[in-house]
Amino acid sequence: MADQDAQLPVGIAPSALPVLRWDEPPEGPVLVLLDQTRLPAEEAELVCADVPALVEAIRTLAVRGAPLLGIAGAYGVALAAVRGQDVEVAAGLLEQARPTAVNLGYGVRRAAGAYRAAIEKGEGPERAAAEALAEARALHREDAVASGRMARFGLALLGELLPDGGHQLLTHCNTGALVSGGEGTAFAVALGAHRAGRLRRLWVDETRPLLQGARLTAYEAARSGMPYSLLTDNAAGSLFAAGEVDAVLIGADRIAADGSVANKVGSYPLAVLAKYHHVPFIVVAPTTTVDLDTADGAAIIVEQRPAREVTEVTFSQVGVIGRETGGVIVAPLGSQAYNPAFDITPPELVTAIVTEEGVISPVTGVGLAELCARSSQITIS
Repeated sequence: MADQDAQLPVGIAPSALPVLRWDEPPEGPVLVLLDQTRLPAEEAELVCADVPALVEAIRTLAVRGAPLLGIAGAYGVALAAVRGQDVEVAAGLLEQARPTAVNLGYGVRRAAGAYRAAIEKGEGPERAAAEALAEARALHREDAVASGRMARFGLALLGELLPDGGHQLLTHCNTGALVSGGEGTAFAVALGAHRAGRLRRLWVDETRPLLQGARLTAYEAARSGMPYSLLTDNAAGSLFAAGEVDAVLIGADRIAADGSVANKVGSYPLAVLAKYHHVPFIVVAPTTTVDLDTADGAAIIVEQRPAREVTEVTFSQVGVIGRETGGVIVAPLGSQAYNPAFDITPPELVTAIVTEEGVISPVTGVGLAELCARSSQITIS
């Protein structure tokens, strides 16, 4: 178990992560991404000049995380439009790049809708492309604001649930600035607790199958000077049994209409452990992650990852995802593997869902519907 107690000097904040930006070099507009497959060893940029390149970046997890996927999808539509490519084809390719994260489709539809509306009003392709880009930028700004609001609501909730001193928080996967236009979702709450002097320890699950906790959350925690410890996913039970977890904070890739939560595989076992040990299990996600068209958890498509991620230890698990560089075989040749990217946590195991519009507890379909209706009437600026 790796420990980190280093603190940044008082008054000094880490520089913002350059996760995603629109750029317009002489050869034409591009979308520039921080290549998350190279973290934590290297902070390298990946330049996407067209939609196929962006789709590949999404599929290989160079860009990932529900809110950021929505932002990337919107910019992808704008990229196609500005470069004079078929916007409808581009939107279709982007929306299907990863099936579980609902935000991706949301961002794509928003930018494509802005483009279509401009065309229907008689605007030319150039003006319509500008509208699509403006919509992508608006979504980017909105997500940054939503991140700050979720952090405040989440920190207030922790204060209500855990009024006694510092918190020991356990998190799963990666939910910080690497997945957001701001400082993230669940991680942003923990970061707020740290800044308020209320974080004793952030427990970071390494998070299988691709070690987003070890590679990315620990990286963000270290940059922010947070006290954290890294643990294997299957060590979490012993932490609960020892009374070392005060609350669990996770994000979400899709929240169904009944409150079922799809998140990185391993989230459901944490919810079961939390329920047994009477520990709050809190989901932090923007309202754009709520999908009222998906009735329940059984209706959520769960992405299946390649078997080799289980049967081999490859370089793709230590910082160069998507590169076919071989690996060490750890299972007999021909072994079958069950390797889902996500699992589903039912609403009865969720203490609260924190969104930018407030907190839902208990988690019910009626509560979610009311919150989403309220959200649709509010423009975040």
